[in-house]
Amino acid sequence: MAQRKRRKVVHTSHARTTQPATSKKKRQEKSQSSQRTPQHLKRSSIPFEKDAQILLIGEGDFSFAASLHTSHACINLTATTLLTHEGAVSQHPLAAQHIATLERGDQRVLYEVDAVRLDRRREVRLGRGKWDCIAWNFPHTGGKSTDVNRQVRANQELLVGFFKAALPLLAPQGTVVVTLFVGEPYELWNVRDLARHAGLRVGRSFDFNPALYPGYAHVRTSGKDPAGAWKADERRARSFVFEVEGPRDKEVKAGKRKRGRDHADDDDDDDDYD
Repeated sequence: MAQRKRRKVVHTSHARTTQPATSKKKRQEKSQSSQRTPQHLKRSSIPFEKDAQILLIGEGDFSFAASLHTSHACINLTATTLLTHEGAVSQHPLAAQHIATLERGDQRVLYEVDAVRLDRRREVRLGRGKWDCIAWNFPHTGGKSTDVNRQVRANQELLVGFFKAALPLLAPQGTVVVTLFVGEPYELWNVRDLARHAGLRVGRSFDFNPALYPGYAHVRTSGKDPAGAWKADERRARSFVFEVEGPRDKEVKAGKRKRGRDHADDDDDDDDYD
């Protein structure tokens, strides 16, 4: 009897050791997965709904549009580029493949679409008031000047023109999504202020995670990629989701302006209205 009890105890003890081993393995896998994903990317999200009417601006090789369609089941895409069809295909080796993927899925591809003159294209103009999301990843004038100040001003003008062109095309609850690299000179553009002057406000922002878009590769719309300079998967970037300002937002802004004037007239008023 004593021997059977000892065997039973040994058997029970052996069975109990298997559970911690499995848990330890899971913890190790979770830890390894956590290490693979940088902390700043863990709160990234995908600001696109599957059945939303989505207008993509400034596509390079159309890999982003293709990923939205094939990996995220977005079924109402219109992907545009400033390039001609011949220019897109000759400049980007994979463009033809991505364009074919989109067209097989009945998604629209448009060429020679100017981001600041969106209403000049009939296909875009017909969607006036119906676009749920208008998105532009990594807008840039293309480095026409080596002077930083001139580049900042040029890109600010580009974004203001884009915001003003996009605003009347949006659905009532539509959004404008702009993704920029983090750091200078991009932070000098003050994208939040530019959007606010056009009648938009930031609803939310988050770090852009290219891994959420399988098959996507960042390329420049024009010109050759300098070695490693424009790799979105190697450089931190952030997406801003802008919403149309409502009556309440305008009232708040008007109130701030009034309080600012009152503050200027009263040297004894120590309130902070920033």
